[in-house]
Amino acid sequence: MSEKEALARRFEEHRTHLRAVAYRMLGSLSESEDAVQETWIRLNRSDVTGVENLGGWLTTVIGRVCLDMLRSRATRAEESLHDRDGLVRLPDPVVTGPAGMNPEHEILMADSVGIALLVVLDTLAPAERVAFVLHDLFAVPFDEIAPVLGRTAATTRQLASRARRRVQGAAPAPDPDLVRTREIVDAFLAAARGGDLGALLDLLDPEVVARSDGGALRPSPVRRGAQDVASQAIMFARFAEAAYPALVNGIPGVVSRSADGAPLSVMAFTVRDGRIVALDILTDPDRLARLGLGTGPEAG
Repeated sequence: MSEKEALARRFEEHRTHLRAVAYRMLGSLSESEDAVQETWIRLNRSDVTGVENLGGWLTTVIGRVCLDMLRSRATRAEESLHDRDGLVRLPDPVVTGPAGMNPEHEILMADSVGIALLVVLDTLAPAERVAFVLHDLFAVPFDEIAPVLGRTAATTRQLASRARRRVQGAAPAPDPDLVRTREIVDAFLAAARGGDLGALLDLLDPEVVARSDGGALRPSPVRRGAQDVASQAIMFARFAEAAYPALVNGIPGVVSRSADGAPLSVMAFTVRDGRIVALDILTDPDRLARLGLGTGPEAG
């Protein structure tokens, strides 16, 4: 085996981990793949013979790559995930069938990084996001993150701390009982289909937030409050011919389809203390097509 082949094999051992890091940084599956590929290119251009911990080295490199991508994204108004009118562009969901995830998805979704968390991460400044993701989600020491950001370790710690406070305030950890979460999601669907406003209000937190992303041609505002969200849920249920259980970022969710089986939406739920506190709905037909959901009853 040549030296280059050996290096490629070592890189492949870390590929799924690197995708997981990039996905949390970028919230985009395609951009995550681009970041992994750029990391491979940089590895090929570097002399790593003296590197004892290749995994750690690659993690900091992909952090630097993602930082550049986030900064580039921030300079393009058309790519903004949150515009001035309160509209939102949701991160890419990782959708799998209700039976479970394949091993690669399990690694990608370790620690259940839900859509609601990714939405909050999208509001952070690039340096804050990199510091938080690398330290809080992947336990990279601050003195190793600091060179990535071009900051001191103390400043990097402050960035992560500021990001942590925003995340904890806006994206509380969901209930860990996924069986109970599935029961609540199923009850929500049944109530929406049946037009049962009272049942929906019982399932929704009074301060529930519903975000819908229909793409550039069909932007949707953020809706807040149980009454407004419940009314919209009843209206939306009329358009979906069928809805099937799925795992969305490892958490029970729903894929709705038209009469011909084409996907109409992916719905991600965040349940806290037995009530739905966030509902994130992707209805952009172009992005749904890229998810490869097919036309069958199960997603993934």
